Amino acid sequence: MITLEHVTKLYGSVIGVNDVTVALGAGAHGLLGPNGAGKTTFLGLVTGQLRPTLGTVRVFGEQPFGNPRVLRRIGYCPAADLLDRTVTPRAWVRYLVRLAGFSAAAATARADHALEQVGLTAAARRPLTTLSKGMRQRAKLAGAIAHDPDLVVLDEPFNGLDPVARHDLVALVRSWATARSLIVASHLLHEVESLDAGLAVILGGRLVASGGAAEIRGLVDALPGEVTIRCAEPRQFAELAFRIGGVEGVRIEGDAVIVATHRPVAFVEEAAVRALDEGLHLGEVVPADRSLEGIFGQLVRLHRGVKA
Repeated sequence: MITLEHVTKLYGSVIGVNDVTVALGAGAHGLLGPNGAGKTTFLGLVTGQLRPTLGTVRVFGEQPFGNPRVLRRIGYCPAADLLDRTVTPRAWVRYLVRLAGFSAAAATARADHALEQVGLTAAARRPLTTLSKGMRQRAKLAGAIAHDPDLVVLDEPFNGLDPVARHDLVALVRSWATARSLIVASHLLHEVESLDAGLAVILGGRLVASGGAAEIRGLVDALPGEVTIRCAEPRQFAELAFRIGGVEGVRIEGDAVIVATHRPVAFVEEAAVRALDEGLHLGEVVPADRSLEGIFGQLVRLHRGVKA
């Protein structure tokens, strides 16, 4: 469905994405990365809003930039909030459907149906300025699907929502994946995982991993996790850590000793006993960072061939 081959996008001297090569088939895909990683640039290339500086982009076998045949088949929900707060969701979605080439009557019918799908019928005729963040997000989602596209591209669709609204919209987007292809960009791993989507991880403008959720976690699990131990005698504890089996590397940062190991729980248990026997005073034990940022750090090290 989508192929990028050695794609680089420059904004002057700033790199948006850097030498990205990836192929995404039909189905649901999650694009993961922290803010500033290059996700929006990637989506801009896929949706034909940006022309690559280097490399080629193909969507449905064609270049998307300036190509109406491709653009009609794509629905896009941007990360930015809707700027014109004086319009109603119904007027906004109807306008988007008209831009897709439908008649006035067809645009009205499609707008009403899309707003019903996202649960916004009751507020369809209220000005956007009177609606909550979650309701405005629903209006944007309705605009992305009203013309019945083959591919729906959602940029941070759950950002800024309260837990209840986020849960509802995740369930809604997940239901769409049964009927059309999706790309959902997010910096929250659990949101994308809940969509049962394939994953592509982008960091610093580079694609560092792609595949299923199990494959991505397999890449992470292939790397040793880091355990941070704070103690009064960091150098002595570092020497002790090297004598424990399964340790891949040790470094000292102030009063902290960072240990890379594939068996962090067993290491901590053994290290605590040995430290007590040798009269060392441990203050704090911090396990490996398994947050999205921590996973990205692990993936970057894997991408660069660094094991610890």
